[in-house]
Amino acid sequence: MCDGRPAPIEGLRAEDAAGFLKALAHEGRLMILCHLSGGPRSVTELEKLLSTRQAMVSQHLARLRHEGLVTYRREGQAIYYAIADPKVLRTVALVADMFRDPPAEP
Repeated sequence: MCDGRPAPIEGLRAEDAAGFLKALAHEGRLMILCHLSGGPRSVTELEKLLSTRQAMVSQHLARLRHEGLVTYRREGQAIYYAIADPKVLRTVALVADMFRDPPAEP
């Protein structure tokens, strides 16, 4: 837990952490994770939510799968993706809170 003191580096898997952060460092992948934070979504749903081509969504999902950030299940023709680990969900929520526009003044 970060409390202002330097974090201990013993046991830090820096290469894994860097891969995780690189996966988050693309707007499209970050938005996919934000949409998945509400629960599983199909590739078609993500395509519509992101207003982008299926090929681009699939490319981003492949990277997120490679990094272990998402899991998937097949239902008939549809493939549904979900966030793989609660730690990913917490990180996405933190990033969203950090960069969300403040509420408009009444």
